[in-house]
Amino acid sequence: MLKIFEPDYLKYEGVRRINIYLLKTVFLLMFLFLGMDAWSAIILNRGSWNPAEAAAWCIWAAFSVLSIFGFLRPLMFIPLLILEIVYKSIWLIIVAYPLWIADSLAGSPAEKMTYAFLWVALPIVAVPWGYTVRKYFLGRSLQSN
Repeated sequence: MLKIFEPDYLKYEGVRRINIYLLKTVFLLMFLFLGMDAWSAIILNRGSWNPAEAAAWCIWAAFSVLSIFGFLRPLMFIPLLILEIVYKSIWLIIVAYPLWIADSLAGSPAEKMTYAFLWVALPIVAVPWGYTVRKYFLGRSLQSN
């Protein structure tokens, strides 16, 4: 059981199995919940779309489709989670936080999305940050260290 906390150099480039399981869980949750919401909104829409709202639903639908590949190849699809972490964090900082500070978040149109976006904590915990910084930000592999 403790092996899930040890780095796996053969299969996962030194990433701990627990991170792989967490990544796969996040990708599965994205597929199920985000996919259900996004594709329902797209399929059940009647009438013309607000272009910005349609773009948001299409982006979330694309996230749900790509999350299938993330489940299958979690390390390769970490950039998808980085994008999710960044856009949700920015939104929480520039939209939700000022409303919360002004005590006007509750009952506002942003309230429901704020609760959904607070789940950004899951990918933040799941991402193996040492690996991610080395691989995606510094462009180094484990072998070149």
